[in-house]
Amino acid sequence: MEQQKTPGWLDWHPAPARPSWELPAGAVDAHCHVFGPGAAFPYAPERKYTPCDASAEQLFALRDHLGFDRNVIVQATCHGADNRALVDALRRSGGRARGVATVRPGVGDAELRELHAAGVRGVRFNFVRRLVDVTPPEDLRDVVARIAPLGWHVVLYFEAADLAELREFFLSIPVPLVVDHLGRPDVSKDVDGPEFGAFLDFLRAREDIWCKVGCPERLSLTGPAALDGERDAYRDAVPFARRVVEEFPDRVLWGTDWPHPNLKDHMPDDGLLVDFLPHVAPTPELRRRLLVDNPNRLYWPENEGS
Repeated sequence: MEQQKTPGWLDWHPAPARPSWELPAGAVDAHCHVFGPGAAFPYAPERKYTPCDASAEQLFALRDHLGFDRNVIVQATCHGADNRALVDALRRSGGRARGVATVRPGVGDAELRELHAAGVRGVRFNFVRRLVDVTPPEDLRDVVARIAPLGWHVVLYFEAADLAELREFFLSIPVPLVVDHLGRPDVSKDVDGPEFGAFLDFLRAREDIWCKVGCPERLSLTGPAALDGERDAYRDAVPFARRVVEEFPDRVLWGTDWPHPNLKDHMPDDGLLVDFLPHVAPTPELRRRLLVDNPNRLYWPENEGS
């Protein structure tokens, strides 16, 4: 059955530029998605949006075009806890992708073992109410207990205003944590102010809390957009990402967020998004840690030292 896109949905950029600088060997796009295709992998009945199709083949073509070696594919909320599209993409990657799944409380051990064999290494807990019906924290503890023996981590997606309420629950989770999208700070506020300071204190609370510093197109209020050759984009988001990269250089990750679900204003050029990186990781050493060392240590630890 044909599934109509959400009205006003912005499709991914059809012809992204090539980055103006060469990514280091082994670079990982550590946050991206696949959508469907809906004819093969229908979107979840409970979804809050219907996206464009964005297949594994199209993702891997972008990977090669931009100069990445590997991907970390995060289960999209439009697929709910049906991870078939994710698993298909992981199997098609030939070992060059790892995954972050969505599972429900009560998930069986056999399903988790199958996901692990496909390349899944974490689960995502989404607390953004406009995207999902949030699962109560007590129900999530069952999921954590089941994934811990596999050595998985938990990816947390939340908005800055909700951190104070959720902080103690997050810190009680006994597996490594990865925070999506810088914890969604309000970049109109002072980077040295109390709200972002509370987020930095959260990252300082444990040595196994990681942070993704991408998605400036979601955070920026002033731009300019990564379009039409603009290589100095999203300037108001730069100080927040750079602060995290410089204080936690061994616990930061970056990803394109392709195909950029739920953007309302514009669809960025992914090549120009890569050109954003030297503004937040200004030295080759910081960029190597951000793009190569850190994601490979978290998602391909078996390759360390090889």
